[in-house]
Amino acid sequence: MQRIDFQLDRSHVELNQLLKLAGLCDSGGAGKALVAAGQVRVDGAVERRRTCKIRAGQVVALGDAEIRVLAEQAP
Repeated sequence: MQRIDFQLDRSHVELNQLLKLAGLCDSGGAGKALVAAGQVRVDGAVERRRTCKIRAGQVVALGDAEIRVLAEQAP
């Protein structure tokens, strides 16, 4: 399993954008298609809301890749 730690630089990130930023797809549109197809899980449950807000502490999975979303660093 591929594990990716993603550091937030704001309070949340939209699910489709997270997939793009983590390098699991080429564009936000491709991320939306993956979510709509039911291929993405958030905290173990299938998530079909393409622009679902993902916050620190959540885990997003696509295939054999798992993204752990980490809290924004204090300045």
